[in-house]
Amino acid sequence: MKKQNFLSKLREEGKLEPVEPSNEICTSYLEKADRCLKSAKLLFIHELYENSVAMSYYSMYNSLTALFFKTGIKCENHTGTIFLFKKLFNRADLFKTISFAKEERIDKQYYTDFTLTKESAEDMTLKAEEFLVQIKLLINRLSLEEITEIRKKFEGLLS
Repeated sequence: MKKQNFLSKLREEGKLEPVEPSNEICTSYLEKADRCLKSAKLLFIHELYENSVAMSYYSMYNSLTALFFKTGIKCENHTGTIFLFKKLFNRADLFKTISFAKEERIDKQYYTDFTLTKESAEDMTLKAEEFLVQIKLLINRLSLEEITEIRKKFEGLLS
């Protein structure tokens, strides 16, 4: 019930709504995800590890936004987007990856009392790269029937 109230609140605030599926907006967010991943790699090379972690997360998040626009869902909330991904796409592996990345991004962006190694920053960049590949595959394989089913599930979550 708590999550349903959360989704209802997002909808009331205009941060969550069904929209027309858009290949154009989907493509724009995939390009943004690609740029974020490129930034994460450049930041890593220059030993700016906490910023690299943040950009790795944003690559993942933008790819999810692309997926949602492909299916006709607009969500302007990170937690809401990740929760809906779990409920609508049944990909526990990817849900776990982005949930971890979100926590890491928050820790590294807002706090100073953390340990961040070169290896863990590199791991996050690799996870972002694999996540982006998997989301692109998911987008490319979506049929019109699957999009219709996802939209029905989405409406069910909101009722």
